Amino acid sequence: MMHAEGMHEEIFLPATYATGVPYDSFAKLRAESPVTRIPEPAVGPWPAGPGYWAVFRHADVKHVLRSPDLFSSNLGATQIRDPDTPEDLAFVRAMMLNQDPPDHSRLRRIVAAAFTPRAVRALEDTIDHRARTLIGSALGEETDFVELAADLPVWTLAHIMGVPESDRRLLYDWASRVIGYQDEEYAGISTADAATMTPMAQKAMNFRPTTTTRPDGRPINPRSYTALADMFAYAHALAAEKRSNPSDDIMSRMLEGGLTTHEFENMFFLFAVAGNETLRNGIPGGLLTLLSHPGELARLRSDPSLLPSAVEEMLRYWPPVMDFRRTATRPVELSGQKINAGDKVVVYHASANRDETVFPSPDRFDITRTPNDHVSFGFGPHFCLGAHLARTQMRAIFRELLPHDITLTGTPVRLASNFQNGLKHLPVHLAPTP
Repeated sequence: MMHAEGMHEEIFLPATYATGVPYDSFAKLRAESPVTRIPEPAVGPWPAGPGYWAVFRHADVKHVLRSPDLFSSNLGATQIRDPDTPEDLAFVRAMMLNQDPPDHSRLRRIVAAAFTPRAVRALEDTIDHRARTLIGSALGEETDFVELAADLPVWTLAHIMGVPESDRRLLYDWASRVIGYQDEEYAGISTADAATMTPMAQKAMNFRPTTTTRPDGRPINPRSYTALADMFAYAHALAAEKRSNPSDDIMSRMLEGGLTTHEFENMFFLFAVAGNETLRNGIPGGLLTLLSHPGELARLRSDPSLLPSAVEEMLRYWPPVMDFRRTATRPVELSGQKINAGDKVVVYHASANRDETVFPSPDRFDITRTPNDHVSFGFGPHFCLGAHLARTQMRAIFRELLPHDITLTGTPVRLASNFQNGLKHLPVHLAPTP
């Protein structure tokens, strides 16, 4: 068994997750040290951090997430790493994801008013059609399912946000740069074709940074305005276009609902990254989980009505986001551990989803598991606004996959990230239905 200090360090290190989520360590910590101090050693060019309190039990995770008065999203934002400069911190604090009530409540109301279940239902037919087209295009061939599946959330988001089809791939690239910065393959990704972009996008690309390092040699924070200057230039231009020529998309309705241009830019970031990566990880992760449990896959094929509960179990078993950070607003005690004001507190969704006191036989993948109180979409005031849309897309793509024989043809490759539970490559063969 790994000694405590090494186990604590592995919880933080991105390289740990390139080989798998350390569920055995989570289980040991839930039992012996459910709120424990985790160090932040240097990783490549990224400097060491001060360390943080990690929260592993389901009840404690929920308590932290529903108590913004005690555990703030705004004080230090929601990523484990501290923003590099006061300017970077001020920039990310303006985003809805990194706000506390009442400021968060106002923005959430504007988004929710546009992002209604009725609006999502109107998209369901188009999402179903897109999923059918995607799977149909891969039948009879070996394909990288990660790349194939990534198209659905990108296409859906572009549809919702009113992003022209020729610019759609930019959403994929921006999300990759933000989420995959700890992974060399993703950090500098650029797949969009500049020649076919709109003039608006081509102009915005002139703002793309030419370096990933600051003048002092330290890396630029991938979530900073500097690192994403091209994305924010595009969002600014898109907001101006929508104010001049509003259309029937969710982003236009948000502008009409009272979002300022600056708030629109920040919301664009949130949609482009959070709305993209959750599914880009969750759909391939769900398929790999099914392929790793052929009995459950056969069970689902024999009774497709189990698909909704199967999707919930995929989300529990393979949470797309493994953790989120808060900052203690004042001295507080959690599971017997004293936490000081200003301390980082990181909740581990991936551990909470395997808590033995909530989920019987938590390491067993059971597509009929009920109830299934997973926290993969968060909890409390920051519960994911796009959860309904995410579930709709997952059901659509797995509904299309089920009739076909799916064979794993190579070794899955995981993303090196201590935040996103991602796959970079999942080579499969999809056989047409006879």
